[in-house]
Amino acid sequence: MARKLPRLQRVLDAPALFSIAYGEIASSIYFALGIITLHALGFTPLVLLSTGLLFLIVSLSYAEGTAAIRETGGAATFVRIAFNDFWGFVTGWVLFLDYLIVIALSALFLPHYVAGAFFTKVHRPWDVVAGCGVIAGVAVIRLVHRTRLHRWALIVALVDLATQLLIVALGLALLFSPHALTVGTSLGKSPTWHSIAFAIPLAMLAYTGLETVANLAEETRRPGRDLPRSLFGAIGLVVVLYVAIAVVGLSAFPPKHGTLLASNWIRAPLVGVVTQIRGQVPNVIGAPLQVFVGLSGALILLTAATTSISGFGRLAYSLGEHAQLPRRFGMLRPRTLVAPESIVAAALISIALLVGTAALAHPVLFLASLFSFGVLLAFTAAQLAVIKLRFSEPSRRRPYRVPFTVGRVPIPSVVGAVLTFTVWLVAIDTHEGARLAGPAWLGIGLILYIVVRKSRGEGLLERVVSADEHRGLAEAEFSRILVPMKLGDIGEEMIATAVKLAQERGASVEALHVIRVPMELPIDAELLDEEERAEASLAEAKLLGADHGVNVDGKTVRARSIGQAIVQEAQESGADLIVLGSAPRWRRQSRFFSPTVDYVLKKAPSEVLIVAFPQGVLEQDGDQHRG
Repeated sequence: MARKLPRLQRVLDAPALFSIAYGEIASSIYFALGIITLHALGFTPLVLLSTGLLFLIVSLSYAEGTAAIRETGGAATFVRIAFNDFWGFVTGWVLFLDYLIVIALSALFLPHYVAGAFFTKVHRPWDVVAGCGVIAGVAVIRLVHRTRLHRWALIVALVDLATQLLIVALGLALLFSPHALTVGTSLGKSPTWHSIAFAIPLAMLAYTGLETVANLAEETRRPGRDLPRSLFGAIGLVVVLYVAIAVVGLSAFPPKHGTLLASNWIRAPLVGVVTQIRGQVPNVIGAPLQVFVGLSGALILLTAATTSISGFGRLAYSLGEHAQLPRRFGMLRPRTLVAPESIVAAALISIALLVGTAALAHPVLFLASLFSFGVLLAFTAAQLAVIKLRFSEPSRRRPYRVPFTVGRVPIPSVVGAVLTFTVWLVAIDTHEGARLAGPAWLGIGLILYIVVRKSRGEGLLERVVSADEHRGLAEAEFSRILVPMKLGDIGEEMIATAVKLAQERGASVEALHVIRVPMELPIDAELLDEEERAEASLAEAKLLGADHGVNVDGKTVRARSIGQAIVQEAQESGADLIVLGSAPRWRRQSRFFSPTVDYVLKKAPSEVLIVAFPQGVLEQDGDQHRG
């Protein structure tokens, strides 16, 4: 009997990916605009444009990486494969910080948008209390319910796009003033050069969704084609709208001697813009507009917190699978497809960030500075990994490649790595949060990594392969996979493995049930129980394939030898891969594999994938199909 395994499934198509990408990246303007404006003043549109172009350059490397490496983990996975597990962990650990800060800021700003929708304000510390409640609520729901990103992404993205277009259209029509953009602005004085340098790393907070989208590689139907297109389309639209929103915001609140957008409205900047638009239209239009922007902003921030918790879980799953975190983080719960430990950790740490920074004079600036420490390091590492893989694995299949290559060197990746590392150095020099708290967080992670590796007897630089990662198959292409049906848990694992491989490569699966007829019986003897079991197991296999979009053909044959029947069917069907399982009991005897597996290995006309289970695992299958 086949079953579904608790693994990530490839269910996302191009429209869903674009929706998720746009929703993730565009959501950050709801909390980033006021923070950036506080320091960049009248140069905010230019700062957002320049960091947006840098973000686009970085996304070229991410597109190549996710298209070539179809695993979850984002930059941490790129770096692990390009360099080693240690540097992969360092990258993943600093990315955890970014997910946590997005969760914290989204939850902190959400009550301010809700209050704005009801024409009031919420003050400290009640916004922190409400934010902690939001995080706890999202975590509890995520622990018992699986989020369906592809179902809600389009709705949330449309709401987000409608909100931003409405603000831009009405703002440009009713508030836009070239004079307001330049009043009180003098580069080097207002803002000072130090303020501009301070604002550039902060502006990275406005582009937060790249890692979340990269983490969806293992859930995308055609990552090589759909991920790059969706990513570039979403980023291009976001950059244009960000600049336009910044222009409208500064027109509403001119930056002379500072701007109210970065003081009174720093925790709900888009609501602040709408209050100015309200003064230009009849109240029958202005009041519903403020309600819509406030509630839609709250919805988008709630979605950002939810997807960031899920993104934290995906990254933890990848690190846990490769012995970079405790083993429990790499084990998915079948119902929710997430490790409960990941959700609890994300919720507790993000709540601790909110509560721990509440006493600071500028907690939002501190968190934004800390965000720049992690994201800039990760961006730099991801681009270096893409460059390294061009040399260390030149034959790796790359459905998308970074353009403008000289020899094997992708020039945009080189330029992007230099720029992101330079901005990281600026952040370390100008931001106390990045300079002090960033290294402290990294130090905690290194201690945890050393403890995990030592407890498992693994070297710090050693490459650990996950349980379902098959070396030698990463670049192989199969069109037809043959999997002999076998009773028990090992049989279930084999059909699920075959379906997963077929799903990744667009192949079909043939499930073969061999009824072994004893020598004392004629080959066409009546074996009703065997035939019923064969029919039921093939039906389950077909259902599993249908659930994952894979065509599974079922066939029952009679034979004296199971091994001979498998080899003959592989020859007749033209299968280019046979998937078999090996029970642990054979490794306690003089032979490593069963007679059936031995025969298939010697006679098979195609490649054979054997998954050997450890001692003590699925022992009850040891007597099935002695072959």
